Amino acid sequence: MFGKIVDCVQEANKLFIQYEKQEVTVEVITPSIINFFAPLMREERASKAVEGLKAQECNFSVKNELGKVTLTTDKLIVNIFDNFKVDLYDSTGKILCEDYRGEAEPFARRGAEDIAIAAEEGHKIEAEERKCKIEVLKKMDEDMFFYGLGEKTGHLNKKGYHYKMWNTDDPSPHVESYEALYKSIPFLIAMKEKEAFGIFFDNTFESHFDMGKENSKYYYFGAVDGNLDYYFIYGPSIKEVVGGYTYLTGRTPLPQLWTLGYQQCRWSYSPESRVREIASEFRKREIPCDTINLDIDYMDGYRVFTWDNNKFPNPKATLEELKEDGFKVVTIIDPGVKKDKGYKIYDEGMEKAYFATDKDGVTYVNRVWPGDSVYPDFANEKVRQWWADNHKIMLDYGVAGIWNDMNEPASFNGPLPDDVAFNNDGIETNHKEIHNVYGHYMSKSTYEGIKKYINKRPFVITRACYAGTQKYSTVWTGDNQSLWEHLRMSLPMLMNLGLSGFSFAGTDVGGFGHDCTGELLSRWVQVGAFTPLFRNHSALHTRDQEPWAFDKETEDINRKYIKFRYTLIPYLYDIMREGEINGLPVIRPLMMHYQHDKNTYEISDQFLCGENILVAPIVEQGKKTRMVYLPEGHQWVDYWTKEVFQGGQYIIKEAPLDVCPIYI
Repeated sequence: MFGKIVDCVQEANKLFIQYEKQEVTVEVITPSIINFFAPLMREERASKAVEGLKAQECNFSVKNELGKVTLTTDKLIVNIFDNFKVDLYDSTGKILCEDYRGEAEPFARRGAEDIAIAAEEGHKIEAEERKCKIEVLKKMDEDMFFYGLGEKTGHLNKKGYHYKMWNTDDPSPHVESYEALYKSIPFLIAMKEKEAFGIFFDNTFESHFDMGKENSKYYYFGAVDGNLDYYFIYGPSIKEVVGGYTYLTGRTPLPQLWTLGYQQCRWSYSPESRVREIASEFRKREIPCDTINLDIDYMDGYRVFTWDNNKFPNPKATLEELKEDGFKVVTIIDPGVKKDKGYKIYDEGMEKAYFATDKDGVTYVNRVWPGDSVYPDFANEKVRQWWADNHKIMLDYGVAGIWNDMNEPASFNGPLPDDVAFNNDGIETNHKEIHNVYGHYMSKSTYEGIKKYINKRPFVITRACYAGTQKYSTVWTGDNQSLWEHLRMSLPMLMNLGLSGFSFAGTDVGGFGHDCTGELLSRWVQVGAFTPLFRNHSALHTRDQEPWAFDKETEDINRKYIKFRYTLIPYLYDIMREGEINGLPVIRPLMMHYQHDKNTYEISDQFLCGENILVAPIVEQGKKTRMVYLPEGHQWVDYWTKEVFQGGQYIIKEAPLDVCPIYI
């Protein structure tokens, strides 16, 4: 693909290396961050995640030898070879990251005869075809650990997993083996011999990360199309890696204080009388709550930016009365616009050609909640401005925040074809390239609309996103289920989201699908009390899931931990202010602060809230005790009993249903 090095020219922070078949650019962003770029598809870069110029003035040297260019900063030594092979060392010469020199070697599959026999027995054996046009293979050592990649299922340590970056709305219960969910965050953190580095692969096409599942000799990342564009981010601490990544992609801004309060949601609280009833119950039962979320049934036939006047005859007055009682209202907005002549949003979009088209230039139609619907071309800045302006409709009613859903984009009549056309700010492109940033663009538009019209820090929730969306929106982990497995999985998902730049994150507390139980909700609210987004949400046709919907014990436990959350808000607010400066999340894996303690590297069922609070929740049905690891280097105090423990040991903690193990 590249061939031998022919020439190397330095201009400011950039090296332009001419290979026999391709020119590449190596840019020193900071002494710890290096960008590697090859325009394999187009010359324009136009990153969706990295906005503005990031390169800093810094000293570095370049040495050009036959078949090798060496770049040296204060932090890194980078050797660049023929065929664009790259090895990186720390300043002492210790190898950090080394390109794999062999060929890709997927594990051998069984022969045709064996597969035929297995098929007769009803087994399905398929080897997924390797689809990546672009691949970078890195040598993997036995003692490596991997983190990040956003909300992926599975354990905290991603070694041995393969993941696909393709925003996916799959309503079935998500299990550990799922390769793709709602978000695509192509940022991987690796740890080796207690030194950490990150790789951010800035490519919006379908991409893949394999951490030794295919072959234990290497890990790789690749994409089906686009440019080769990746950043190497050196620590050596994980905190520095996350800081470097969020320096590039942006940091979560400090939110309004009310957004850190408890939020209640359901598909759907409707009509207006039901919303008032929910609000009244919270106040009557003395359970704190700041926000009620309205799902799709508040709309007129699921038309976005409308109200159903039969269910909500005077929404402005209703929202004003709720505000007087201390409640904010957040409304859902989906991207699908009902195909309906006479409907203002549809008519305007059609008149201005603001919707995505098929390859022949005809407006593309699929089905979502309103029926036949069209999709705004959010890749186009004019469309984003138009969509942003439409939020004035909701804000004038008194809506305090916007919840973006179905923006993978989801569709009921099969996925959008790859060749659906978009205009990426002047560059004609297609769904194949825009899919993973569709939700990102929608979130950005929503954020800018709220900021323009109310001049307050916007509150936006999104289900789908890309790297960098944390600048514009909070996230939740999507449509989970009322399953103990999903409570367990939520912990590493939230920790890895935090490592991937998304500090303001949470789950549907209690689970969205299926019927919750009092025990499960009690344990889930104990986790939710620490997550920045603290929202109970449940689906149509499931049992009610409000704090009082089960029994007195469940209600009392919910009240206890929701009130506890409000005592935490000043602490959470401080952490989020610090995160706005340094990029560190609220929910953190233990190894973020205890990198010297290898016992913390694979703990998936405990987390830190900030630096000072260790939480070890019960995440298994019926359990009343659990083992807790207390990292070395500190004394730890049991929040409930005030008992003091030395760090560097496992202890057994009794945890009846109303007790979540917490250590300070």
